[in-house]
Amino acid sequence: MRKKRPVTRRRTTRKARPTRSMLAAMGALAREARERAQAHYSRFKVGAALKTRTGEIVTGCNIENASYGLTMCAERVAVFKAVSEGLHDFDAIAVVADSKRLTPPCGPCRQILWEYCGDLLVHMVDMKGRSRTMRLRELLPMPFDGAFLGTSTRRVPRKPG
Repeated sequence: MRKKRPVTRRRTTRKARPTRSMLAAMGALAREARERAQAHYSRFKVGAALKTRTGEIVTGCNIENASYGLTMCAERVAVFKAVSEGLHDFDAIAVVADSKRLTPPCGPCRQILWEYCGDLLVHMVDMKGRSRTMRLRELLPMPFDGAFLGTSTRRVPRKPG
């Protein structure tokens, strides 16, 4: 019997670098994921869509808890879902939130993204369609990683392009 893929895992073109149209499509998937957010306390819904170099896309939404400390951000949900499914080698993430300013990943999300995804593109979109795309190294210029701990799991930033 053939194994079914999770609903949030979508395949696009193979080995495609993220183009503007791909980032826009990822933004649309992140917007859909945002609708599933559980933000009963903050009312600040966020959606994310994480893409592998081979075109797999995994989405995530923020899931809050009354203690706030147990809350999971959309970006981390997407990363953890992808990693738990055996995916790796990511090249872009889209993040959608409804705020007056474009919303970048928070500090803990930047750390997780750096360790599991490397220097990927971060495409931030608001509900009005405004967007900005940056490299993670611009958002996290001095990342803490395994190199400080003497492990071989250090992520080496890729050159853009």
